[in-house]
Amino acid sequence: MGAAERISELDLPQAAARGQRRTFAVGASLLREGVVSPEEMLTALAHQGRESGRLPDVLRARGLVVERDLLGVDARNWGLRLVDLDATLPDPRLIDAVGAQDCLRHGLVPWAKVGDVTIVATSRPEEFRRLRPMLEARLGPVAAGIASARAILGAIHARRGDVLARAAETRVAPAESCRSWPRLHQSPRAMLVLGLTFAALALAPLATGLAALGFAVFTLACLTILKIAATVAALRAPLPGPQPASDAIPTVVSIIVALYREADIAPRLVRRLARLDYPVELLDVILAVEAEDHITLDALANAELPPWMRVVVVPEGQVKTKPRALNHALDHARGAIIGVYDAEDAPEPDQLKRVVERFQRSGPEVACLQGVLDYYNPRTNWLSRCFTIEYAGWFRLVLPGLARLGLVVPLGGTTLFFRREVLDKLGAWDAHNVTEDADLGIRLARHGYRTELIDTVTLEEANCRPLPWIKQRSRWIKGYMMTWAVHMRQPRLLWRQLGPRGFLGFQVLFLGTIAQFLLAPLLWSFLILTFGFGHPLYAALPMAAVWAIAGVFFLSEAANIFIGAVGLGRTRHGLSRLWVLTLKVYYPLASLAAYKGLLELATRPFYWDKTTHGIFDHAETKD
Repeated sequence: MGAAERISELDLPQAAARGQRRTFAVGASLLREGVVSPEEMLTALAHQGRESGRLPDVLRARGLVVERDLLGVDARNWGLRLVDLDATLPDPRLIDAVGAQDCLRHGLVPWAKVGDVTIVATSRPEEFRRLRPMLEARLGPVAAGIASARAILGAIHARRGDVLARAAETRVAPAESCRSWPRLHQSPRAMLVLGLTFAALALAPLATGLAALGFAVFTLACLTILKIAATVAALRAPLPGPQPASDAIPTVVSIIVALYREADIAPRLVRRLARLDYPVELLDVILAVEAEDHITLDALANAELPPWMRVVVVPEGQVKTKPRALNHALDHARGAIIGVYDAEDAPEPDQLKRVVERFQRSGPEVACLQGVLDYYNPRTNWLSRCFTIEYAGWFRLVLPGLARLGLVVPLGGTTLFFRREVLDKLGAWDAHNVTEDADLGIRLARHGYRTELIDTVTLEEANCRPLPWIKQRSRWIKGYMMTWAVHMRQPRLLWRQLGPRGFLGFQVLFLGTIAQFLLAPLLWSFLILTFGFGHPLYAALPMAAVWAIAGVFFLSEAANIFIGAVGLGRTRHGLSRLWVLTLKVYYPLASLAAYKGLLELATRPFYWDKTTHGIFDHAETKD
């Protein structure tokens, strides 16, 4: 018996029995018209059966059909007219009646009224019956037409790109967003605090210095204790063993990668994502690119993207940030799980399978999985070595420990995976926050959701030139300042939502980190004592206080060395642990970044100081 007979006698009747007769009639038509071969159809049906996907999606994702052929067959089998959205754009008032975001979500656009009936162009005719009640409630009587997903997307953007841009900027509730953040001269409260600070320094410099010193030492002690507790919790956790055979239910996963001025790295990103070991018909990769970024758009146009990878153009808006691009792309995503990667990321091939399995084994309160971040250029120079050590301790000890302690987990910006319904409920990302990842981690905790760490690694590029490193870190610290201030607008509410332990952990992690970077120069000033010089604050302190401060310093340094060394030992880089001792020279760069971030917070709060990627993709030097 030939392949064609096997299809007609076995696969199609079984598919029809599962309520998919019309969809598989499309497959039969493609066979009959010679668009696909019987062998190709058998392959597609096998994947469709295993992964519970849509046959058209399988055919498209595996490159067995082109959109034009599938569109014509779809129209004939469903008895629908082809709608030419390029020739005649839809009526914008009809889009408003349904909502531009809902149109994107459902892959349709109301096109025109013919008498009392509204023609709705859809790229998913099999879903039209389910959506008809919603459409008729907003439009009155409707009839379906058919158009490609690309044409529908273009028509919606052409007519309502400004609406989509505004929606991407305002998804988060105003009370939890920093979009109303004022400039320094617009904030009476900030001006008052600044004035009182200068007055205190002028009128009582010694008392002010002692108060600042006390606060710096106190926050250093609290932060050190928190890191030690998190490290102990992480070390007490069992090491991950071999992964069992997966029995996860097939799930569509959407991956969003926000790109801006990434022409050089775009082709490499496509190759890296192509290594993901996940059924391509269940993989939906969205490359979100700003509308005016013609260089990146041109590079992607020449990159020969696979069918499961697509470019979504982000319309111009009031701000140009990664979270705004993520918000816009979210409306285009079709997955139940939403993942986020950065432009230079190289994830482990089995990462998505492990994420899907972990979500399905976890309760609904686990809304986010954070993967481990590491670097593929740890040996480029001293700065890349230190950055690698810092990340090793943070992602392999501190963050897992915070999660095990039930504390707030500030997310890491990439290798993040979310349940789609939770993102929609929380308003996704704050488009104006330049550390949208850390902010979202707090909002997840405030609304009763948990973040867990998953033992899967994504390699990225260590930013290892001093000035770009300072620029990147200044954005992170500025975002920490902004995030702390936004969530402290209503401290009593935050206390109730996080609980006492979560509230205190948030204060130590965010306020403590900010204070350490800003007040570190005050602590370093005591180094002049080792050269025989006097220090006005030292002279004013009792000896017991001096010994207490020295003890805090010693404990902090010992903790940092231990965390760095143990974290580094859990990587595969083979770097000498002696490099951990040089972190003492590395962290002062963050203080420079903190003051840059503080200045920008007052003058340019939403400015995104972009990091250039792809410079050290192949820069591997010997240790």
